[in-house]
Amino acid sequence: MGVCRVCGKSSKTVSSIIGVCVDCLRSRAGEALPIAMSVHKSYRIGLGLPLEAPKSSGGVKCSFCANECVIPLNGVGFCGVWTNKGGFLQPVEGFGKGVLHYYLDPLPTNCVATPVCPAYTGAGYPKYALRNGVEHGFYNLAVFFAGCNLNCVFCQNWEHKNIVVDGAQRARFRVSEEELFEAAMASRVTCVCYFGGDPGPHTVYALKVSRKIVEEARRRGAVKRICWETNGLENPSIMSEMARLSLESGGIVKIDWKAWTPSVYQALTGVDGKKAVDRIKENVKIVSEMAKKRREIPLLVISVLLVPGYIDEVEIRGIAEYIASIDPETPVIFLAFHPDHLLKDLPPTSISHAKKAIETAHEASLKRVYIGNKWLLGNYY
Repeated sequence: MGVCRVCGKSSKTVSSIIGVCVDCLRSRAGEALPIAMSVHKSYRIGLGLPLEAPKSSGGVKCSFCANECVIPLNGVGFCGVWTNKGGFLQPVEGFGKGVLHYYLDPLPTNCVATPVCPAYTGAGYPKYALRNGVEHGFYNLAVFFAGCNLNCVFCQNWEHKNIVVDGAQRARFRVSEEELFEAAMASRVTCVCYFGGDPGPHTVYALKVSRKIVEEARRRGAVKRICWETNGLENPSIMSEMARLSLESGGIVKIDWKAWTPSVYQALTGVDGKKAVDRIKENVKIVSEMAKKRREIPLLVISVLLVPGYIDEVEIRGIAEYIASIDPETPVIFLAFHPDHLLKDLPPTSISHAKKAIETAHEASLKRVYIGNKWLLGNYY
């Protein structure tokens, strides 16, 4: 039972870790946000990562994402991936190398976009799928990047930050472009999905490898779908290129939209919520426009994690209405929350919460709404 340190509200769905309730985050952000940000700062101090996006006088500006860090000499950006070496931006392990782990995931996999994925539905067969149905016997090459430009308190894969800040661990997870390309071109791999962490800070590497995969797949007449699971904070020009490769290959861009209200977004992720939400809106619009060129497989899928007490009807309605105003056919996947990482004092998502999310999305005129990881749902609040 948490207590809001601003208004005194006590509830199962108020987190003592965040320290404030969602109503105060929305109506009294000036008081509430500093309290919520304290958990981010204490965690990042322990890792040795910048407490916020650096804005160093005389530093080098990074424009890869909405954080727009200005990185000091010999420092790192908020993501921990980009560094200022001698006045020049470069990835922490240098160009041509990714800090990642890759593995073969049997299809159909537990992907955010499974309900509309060609590997599960056969959509786009025979151009984008090998079978007119489930691609049993084939694999997704899952590419998990270390490092992220957010600091989500509920991160399910939080260990990736430990990797990106530790030189010895980074060396163990260092993968060349050629190695990843060869893994992707294996005969039974039909899709490559970048996730993490987040692929955003690694797009120089990932885009270079992906272009090569798409080109070679075209030459061989092979199916190699390029997919992304990302927070959507990328520079719009980078997002356009990510989407182009997915469009041409039969893949999907999956954007995980954390919250609608900037102060709620910031409390959950540790970054400037207004910049983040504005960037996501811009990128959703870009990818949605590109999606009109290929209707048989959705190019864009939006996921929303139903964090108890924080991603409520207000947040869902804002996201849903915006998506519907762009393209009401965009698939939206609501994901059930379970306590992890720093946010362990909230219950898993309740069935009633999930049902209300679906109802709200439909009221906003969205046509394709799904619930992911249903097995986590229960009667918790």
